[in-house]
Order: sequence, then C-alpha cells, then structure tokens
Amino acid sequence: MDEKFNVETLNQIYEDLLGFVQTHVLVIPNLVELGVVLLTYFVAKFAARPLEQLLDKTLAANWVAKYRGTLENILKPLVMPLTWLVFAGMAHFTALQMAWPGGIVGIAVSLLTAWVVIRLVLNFIADPWWSRAVGVFVWSVAALDIVGLLDPTLTFMDRLAINLGDFRLSLLIVAKGIVAMVLLLWLANWAARLVEKRLRGIQQFTPSQKVLFSKLARVLFITLAILVGINMVGIDLTALHVFSGALGLGIGIGLQKVVSNLLSGVILLMDRSVKPGDVVSIEGTYGWINTIGARYVSVVTRDGIEHLIPNEVLISTPVENWSHSDRLVRQRLPIGVDYGVNIRLAIELAEQAADGFSRILKKPAPRCLVKGFGESSVDLELRVWIQDAEEGVSNIKSEVYLKIWDLFHEHGVAFPYPQRDIHVKGPVHLMFDGEVAPPEPTFTSGAVEGSLPPGFKPKGR
Repeated sequence: MDEKFNVETLNQIYEDLLGFVQTHVLVIPNLVELGVVLLTYFVAKFAARPLEQLLDKTLAANWVAKYRGTLENILKPLVMPLTWLVFAGMAHFTALQMAWPGGIVGIAVSLLTAWVVIRLVLNFIADPWWSRAVGVFVWSVAALDIVGLLDPTLTFMDRLAINLGDFRLSLLIVAKGIVAMVLLLWLANWAARLVEKRLRGIQQFTPSQKVLFSKLARVLFITLAILVGINMVGIDLTALHVFSGALGLGIGIGLQKVVSNLLSGVILLMDRSVKPGDVVSIEGTYGWINTIGARYVSVVTRDGIEHLIPNEVLISTPVENWSHSDRLVRQRLPIGVDYGVNIRLAIELAEQAADGFSRILKKPAPRCLVKGFGESSVDLELRVWIQDAEEGVSNIKSEVYLKIWDLFHEHGVAFPYPQRDIHVKGPVHLMFDGEVAPPEPTFTSGAVEGSLPPGFKPKGR
C-alpha cells in the first residue's frame, strides 16, 4: 500500500469517524433536527396518498389521455419526494426565522432537491437498470458534496493504492476509469444506433450491407471508447502488446470456434447469401431469418421457436434459401381421384379451388396435372405459386385441400378407396362347432360368392 497504509491508519480513520459522530451527531440540537426531518417524512408520506389519488383523477381526464402514460411515469414517482421537500423546506424556513439551529434540516432540503432533479433527468434513460445505477451514483456524489465529505472521500480513495512498476494504481483511478468507461461505452452505443438508423434510410444498400456496416460501426465505436477510457485512466497503451500476445495465444488454443463464427458472420454479410427476412431451411430447421449477429443467425420457425444457429454452420453446410434471388415458391399438392370420375372435371375443380386465395399468385397460374395411374386412384398434382413463404406453407395447403374437398363433393367427384384382388387356390377345410362346414365358397376379385356360417374357423389346407 502507498504511504504505509496499514492497521494504524485504519485505527486513525476509525477514531476520526467516532469523534465526528460524537461532536456533530450525538448532541441534543442535532438530534432534535434529525427528529424534525423524520417527522416531515411521515407527514409527507401521509399527505402523498391523497395527492397521488388526485393525480390519477387528473390524468384520467380526456384532455390528457394522449399523454397519460408519459405524465404518469414522470410525475407519479415525484409525488412523495416533492411533498417531503415542501414540508422540510417549511421546517427549514421556520428555523431560520426563529433563529433556531437548522443545519441538518438544510442538508436534508439540499439532498431532497438533488433527488428530485436527478429523478427528472433519469426519465430520459429508458433502461431501468442503467437509470437506477446512474441515479444512485450521481446522488451519492451529490450527497457527499452537500455534507462536505467529497474531498475527504476522494483523498481516502487515492491513498488506497498499489505500485505496479512505474504505474501507481489507486482506488480513485479505478473508480474514475469505471465512470469514464461507462460514459464512453454509452456514447459509443448511442453513436452506433444513430449510424444504424441512418443506414436504414439508404435505399441503395441491401439489407445485408446495412447489417454489415452497422456491425462494423459498432465495433469501431466500442474499440475507440475502450482505448480512450484506458488512456484517460493513465495506462500506457504500449502495455497492450502483452495483452494482444495473450489474446493471440488464446485464439490459437481454445477460441477457434469463436473466431470462426465471427469471420463467418462477416462473410455472410459480405456475400449476401442470407439476409434478414429470408425464408431458409437449415438442417431440418425451417423458418425465416430474424437477425444476423456476430456469432450466430437467429431463425424463427412457425412454432415461434427461435433457433440460434452458429454462423459457421451456414458456411459449411447446405442451406435452402427460398428467397435468395426470387421470393416465388412453388407448392405441390398431390390429389387422388376415383377411376370412375371425369378426370377433366376434377382437374378443372382443383384449379378453381386454388384461384380463390389471395396468397396464391395468378401469374404463374395454378396448374393441375395427371401424374400417373395408381393402384386405387388416378394421381393428380396441383401446383401453385406463392411469394410469402414466411407466412407459412402448411396453412395455405390445408386451406386449398379443404376447398378441393368441398368442390369435389359438390360436383360428385369421388375420392378412391383401396382395392385388392384376393385369389384362394386349393381346398380349404373349415371346422364349425366340430362339424365339417358346408361346401367351400368361391372367391373372386374384390368380393365373396356364397355364404359362410357365422363363427367358422379355418383349420388349414
């Protein structure tokens, strides 16, 4: 530790704090002021309830209905601190007029004022976690400054230090570095979002190029933020040579997959083989590409399941892209009809069924073809074209099949049933209740001539 920071120093700090408490806190006037501050808190808490109800009634009016959500998020959290500030301010004003001690009440008023101002500013930070973290940090610094402990706290943090060669690392430097890094990274992300928003409006770029340039801009801004933050802390950037060597060793030993996915992501964005919105089938996963990240591609299926597929998989395995260069997709619907129906009527009805859906294109027009003659049916195939495969394929097939079912039944077009020819050769001895059965029947194609007694059992040949 720097400056012989040891147990004796800690004992001295403890004694200083104990003396401060005994001198400035555990005295009757200050205790009375603390009681006044607590009293104003409970009075404000009691008075805030009807004020919140009044605010709810006011926001329920029609003339503020448009801005109700925004005003409620801004004003409702401030009802309690503003009420407390009003009562504490009245107590402080009374103490000043009556020449009573009012230093602690004045500090409470200053702290409440800082709380209200910080709470108003935090409404511009959308993320709840960041809003809470920034609020706690800023209010803590303001509170230390108000009570006059900011400089002693900074001096104490600077004394907690260690020497790393020629570099002196203290707790104060670490805190400054964290604050600077957080601010710089926030600015870097804000600049990256601004660039991404501008890129969306450029029609000359393809979706893949927009994603590529936005990713490169984000990486560039974040890298600059980290380098500037390190420089602000006072770390020599030449020390990063050691880190870069360690990073290269780590990549060579255990980060091959990570680097491979990163490079594959850049290749995917550059060659435009896939892009957000494409309908793809990858190793049995059918869906549309939601986002292309630095490490993986997000594919959302019709079941609502989001599959995170590594970029390397899209480079090294075959990918069915249904909308790479053309969004038209042809669907085949096999149909079987009975041999006794009018085939031309069945073809006409099938094509008529496909014409009744807006998702099915008129050009190319639906086409029904005879594919062959099966064992039990004449095999037809209806071919239709769609250009919105991301809306689903099975659903449009189901709707067309239902329409075909209705039209076929309406016009008397029969669907086939399986037919089999059974031929039995040679004598068959049948036993019926221990007696010889009547003369054996004659079997013909698809039917049985003669009659069999009920309950007979075949005995064998």
